[in-house]
Amino acid sequence: MNYKDTLLMPKTDFPMRGGLPNKEPKIQENWENEKIYEKVQEKNKDLPKFILHDGPPYANGDIHLGHAENKILKDIIVRYKSMNGFNAPYVPGWDTHGLPIETALAKKKKVNRKEHSIAEFRRMCAEYAMEQVKLQKEQFKRLGVRGDWENPYITLNKEYEAEQIKVFGEMANRGLIYKGKKPVYWSPSSESAFAEAEIEYQDKRSPSIYVAFPVKDGKGVLEQDVSVVIWTTTPWTLPANLGISVHPDYTYVVVEANGRKFVVVEDLLDHLTTELDWENAEVLKKVKGAELEHVVTTNPLYDRDSLVVLSDHVTTDSGTGCVHTAPGHGEDDFKVGKRYNLGILCPVDDKGYMTEEAPGYEGMFYDEANKPITEKLKELGALLKLEFITHSYPHDWRTKKPIIFRVTDQWFASIDKIKDQILSEIKDVKWYPSWGETRLHNMVKDRDDWCISRQRAWGVPIPVFYGEDGEPIITPETIEHISNLFREHGSNVWFEWDTKDLLPEGFKSEHSPNGEFTKETDIMDVWFDSGSSHQSVLNERPELERPADVYLEGTDQYRGWFNSSLSTSVAVTGKAPYKTIITHGFTLDGDGKKMSKSLGNVIDPIKVMKQLGADIIRLWVSSVDYQSDVRVSDDILKQVSEVYRKIRNTLRFMLGNLNGFDPAQHRVQYEDMNELDQYMAVKVNELVDRVKHAYDDYQFLSVYNAIHNFCTIELSSFYLDLAKDTLYIEAEDDHKRRSMQTVLYDSVVALTQMVAPILAHTAEEVWEYIPGDKEASVQLSHMPEVKEYDNADALLKKWDQMLDIRDEVLKALENARNEKVIGKSLAASIKLYPSKDAKELLESVMELDKFFIVSDAEVVGTKEEAPKDAEAYDQVAIVVRAAEGETCERCWTVTTTVGQDEQHPTLCQRCATVVKNNY
Repeated sequence: MNYKDTLLMPKTDFPMRGGLPNKEPKIQENWENEKIYEKVQEKNKDLPKFILHDGPPYANGDIHLGHAENKILKDIIVRYKSMNGFNAPYVPGWDTHGLPIETALAKKKKVNRKEHSIAEFRRMCAEYAMEQVKLQKEQFKRLGVRGDWENPYITLNKEYEAEQIKVFGEMANRGLIYKGKKPVYWSPSSESAFAEAEIEYQDKRSPSIYVAFPVKDGKGVLEQDVSVVIWTTTPWTLPANLGISVHPDYTYVVVEANGRKFVVVEDLLDHLTTELDWENAEVLKKVKGAELEHVVTTNPLYDRDSLVVLSDHVTTDSGTGCVHTAPGHGEDDFKVGKRYNLGILCPVDDKGYMTEEAPGYEGMFYDEANKPITEKLKELGALLKLEFITHSYPHDWRTKKPIIFRVTDQWFASIDKIKDQILSEIKDVKWYPSWGETRLHNMVKDRDDWCISRQRAWGVPIPVFYGEDGEPIITPETIEHISNLFREHGSNVWFEWDTKDLLPEGFKSEHSPNGEFTKETDIMDVWFDSGSSHQSVLNERPELERPADVYLEGTDQYRGWFNSSLSTSVAVTGKAPYKTIITHGFTLDGDGKKMSKSLGNVIDPIKVMKQLGADIIRLWVSSVDYQSDVRVSDDILKQVSEVYRKIRNTLRFMLGNLNGFDPAQHRVQYEDMNELDQYMAVKVNELVDRVKHAYDDYQFLSVYNAIHNFCTIELSSFYLDLAKDTLYIEAEDDHKRRSMQTVLYDSVVALTQMVAPILAHTAEEVWEYIPGDKEASVQLSHMPEVKEYDNADALLKKWDQMLDIRDEVLKALENARNEKVIGKSLAASIKLYPSKDAKELLESVMELDKFFIVSDAEVVGTKEEAPKDAEAYDQVAIVVRAAEGETCERCWTVTTTVGQDEQHPTLCQRCATVVKNNY
């Protein structure tokens, strides 16, 4: 007889190699064919809803790793919730309006906007946007993201735009929408106003100049031979100067130096003396800033009055404490100018060129005007110093070119009127991480208005009409009519139809006695588009509801989608559109550097999926602290792949040892198991509890660590190792073997369910090979429940200590192996000399040899009685010897019972009995 044929070795068709790049598309195709998303929704339709609302990515170009991280995090949450007692639909969305698509048409499609009507150009934009949606949709699906991909929300959809118009109308009805002149971020390169969310800061080299403004009327405080010194890094704004701001509480000094007299703030005198090379500077007089109010100076460029005014925005961080004030080019300047009726001067046009209101510089690009303005000041003797500095400066997030502050006619949403309500709602939101609350609170606190108009073509029109007297007309009647028109025809009708055809039939207004009307040509800020999704999507789709349970996006969305959604939602409903905000950081390379094509450090998720598979990216996402910036590189992904292999092979080993096991027939009840199997059942239960809590707290790194450690430590290094003897050697239907198989079955089911939100494809594959009756897909199963075991505490106390003793025994065996006393541990015989507590414990455990995986184990005395050659550890002293007897041909145990059975002379007594009774 060939005794190998009597061993019950692991047997499974579940492959060792993942082969994910080839296998995943087939699994996804099966999900689609089987309509798994729909089946999950049907199964959960009567459960409490959990709504994760998708922040729409911009529809332009292939997805990058940041997209992948974002979508996978959302998918992990939705998959977990749908397996854990919730109806968790996922409706993906896309943001499809805005400048980037206009730019892409020009660059990629070579479309000249000026050769087409606005309506034609907008149709091209829509076609391009939908091409990008189609492209990204397939890429997101390839990541394994489950959702209603056939019915996403898209901001260019007619129904979406119609509801967005209603949001605008409701805000207007509540007095929150107005038109006015205000300084806004203006991008000359884009020829449009920008919101704060659309700017980014980059280093810029700028001139730094100190300029003397001679006093014209000192109001009895200053003599006429004194000059007030200002500092600026934007000489091009000096033609727009109308005042100088000082702080009312600061002390200012009149200082004589280099034959002239100057006014600067006292706190900066020492710095300025050095900076301006003043020799023998002498303070002639000190005055409070408040005393300087209404002093009149002269703008040296034009011999024009420049009034000294008081403002709290003045600081002593830099400059002179006397701040050049141009109400047409700065927010603080505008506010103080309004208070003092300085007027507004903004001599720069839409494209950034100086106008005739800046005599001598008209027609120059604003940045190029710096040099001639500075030269003129030098000629006039007003320039005290010129140097160049590199400083952080706002840039257009798309063109990457500098922006300016510029007063223009724009449409605004008032944040100030609802600020207290917004701040109150922020307190009721749950934040992950917790500092998100402070971040958004401060952003709202410091914001009074939101500029919502853009001077572009591709976007949702601002639905405003103008009367013959120029008065804007926004009424509930016009809003309702435009909303209905957009719902039926789309927003292009605004640009295709005559104004009279856009108004309700028979519409009249006191502002147009002759019945003549015009329409607004500006479009809405794209953040108003996506910020209306709570109305257009959550409130409109029957499977969703407002407020959503979770909004999850990158940290940049505190100033973007989180902010705009909160503002519009509070404005129209009085409530926040979300209960919880979760944010993730940005993806960096392995050295912590920002990824860029020029550095060659970009990790392309599409390539990674082709080489390693989507499940590796998904596992990586779970392996990082996503709430901070995260690193990724080829080496990091290789490490993740090793962890994947460990998890996969652990699951495969368990599947292999479930060959011939039918849970319906062979399951051993917990109370009928031996203590060690019960202990493992309790450990699995602990894992379930820990993992579910981690999922509930959105701590996916804790899920990753818990599952990885369990596979590596509790299973591979311990239970599966010692279980081999029973699983391979005993008879197929032996009670001990069936007990262990029950533990393995429960473990593989629980692990597969717990990894399913992360390793979506692998879990589906494993599920197919698990024996017994079960749901058609792991996605249709339920997360394992946490059980109550009466003896859990006692088991944990006992067997945790046994594992500590086992660690000591393993050390002794390793030392004996190194000293050539033994080869494999099964060749060893150990004698144990435990401490008092450990002795009582060891004597209560049956089959110590099986537990320690040796041929013989015996407790022979106390630790104090141990011989000198024993290795002493904390709980036990150990003597390791080579076991006496022969090696069993079947189980490899060294024992004196080998040869006692005449029919099977090469087997030990135990193996001979198993073979005779079963083969």
